[in-house]
Amino acid sequence: MRKSVKVMAAAMAAMMALAGCGSKTAETTAADTTAAETTAEAASEETTTEAAGVELADGEYTVGIGQFAEHGSLDNCRTGFLQGLADEGIVEGRNLTVLYENAQADGGTASQIMNNFLSKKADLICAIATPIAQSAYSAAKDAGVPVIYTAVTDPVLAELANADGTPVGEITGTSDKLPVESQLQMIRTMLPDAKTIGIMYSTSEINSVSAIEEYKEAAPEYGFEIVESGISSTADIPLAADALVEKVDCINNLTDNTVVSSLPVILDKAAKKNIPVFGSEIEQVKIGCLAAVGLDYVSLGEQTGKMAAKVLKGEKKASEMNFEVIEEAAFYGNNKVAENLGITIPAELSDNAAALFDEITTN
Repeated sequence: MRKSVKVMAAAMAAMMALAGCGSKTAETTAADTTAAETTAEAASEETTTEAAGVELADGEYTVGIGQFAEHGSLDNCRTGFLQGLADEGIVEGRNLTVLYENAQADGGTASQIMNNFLSKKADLICAIATPIAQSAYSAAKDAGVPVIYTAVTDPVLAELANADGTPVGEITGTSDKLPVESQLQMIRTMLPDAKTIGIMYSTSEINSVSAIEEYKEAAPEYGFEIVESGISSTADIPLAADALVEKVDCINNLTDNTVVSSLPVILDKAAKKNIPVFGSEIEQVKIGCLAAVGLDYVSLGEQTGKMAAKVLKGEKKASEMNFEVIEEAAFYGNNKVAENLGITIPAELSDNAAALFDEITTN
C-alpha cells in the first residue's frame, strides 16, 4: 500500500516540478486536443478494451457509484474509476454490475441514492466528491458495506479519516487536495501586477472551506489578497459573480461542486469585465478558464479503482488502507482565452505544459 503523499511545495520547487510532470508536450494541434479529452460516455467501451488482455477476477461484483454533481472533473473520476477496476480484472458488463446515480448537487438526493444502493445489495459504494462521500459513510457504516471515495479534498476535516490518515471505519479513497502554492505561483507569473484574487465557494462544502483557509494563509507570500465570496446555492451565483468581478484583479476557481456546476455563468460575467479566471483542473481550462495547475482526474479515478479492486477481491479491507493523494500536478492553459484577454502565456509555463488549448469548448 502506498502512503498518502501531501502535494505542497515551496514556490520555486513547485514551479520546477511543472517541467517534469507534464505527460505530453505543449503542441496545440487538433490531435493533441482530441487525445486530451476523455468522456464519461466512453468509459464502458474503453475499460472493456483496455482490460482485454487482463484476466477477469473471480466472482461477480455489484458496485454503486454515487456522484454528487455533473461536471467534467467528477465525470473523469468516474471514467478513471471504472478503468482502474478493469485494470484489475473487474470489468463492467462481464463480471461487474454498475449502479450509477447523480445527486445533481442535492444533499437529500445523495442520501436517497445511498439507501437505494444498499437496498440493491451493492458490494461496495464509490462516492465521488465530499458531500456524497459523507452521505455514503453515514448510510453504509451500519450495513457493513465498504465505501471508497474520490475527489474528497480534505478527508480529515470531512471526518472520513483520522488525523494520521487512517480510516474512521470501512471507508477510504483518494483526495484531490489542491496544489495551492503552485497555483499561486502560476498566477503571479501570469499576472505580475495583480493584487487581489477572488474566490467563490459554497459555505456548505467543507472541502471548499478548508481550501479557502489554505489560500488565505499562503496568498501573502505571493503578494496577493484573497477576496472570498460565500454562496449557499447555485441561485446565489449570478449576483455573487457580479459583485466579485468589481472587486478583484482575477478569479481563482476551486473544485467546489456547486460553483463548478455554474462555472459558465462566472466565466461569462468575468469575460465582460476582462477579468481572468483560473481553474483548478483541465476540464475548467477547456471551457474557458485561462489556466490551471491541476490534477488529472482520470488518473485520480484510476488510483481509486485500484483501491476498490483490493477490497472487492478480499485482498484488503477499506479500514486497512490510508487515504491517498495523487502525486503530480501539471500546467494547463487556454491560448484562445489568453488572446481574448490580451495576455501572453509565459514561455516558462507554456513550454512545459501538459496541454494547451486553442479553442473554448462549449457543452
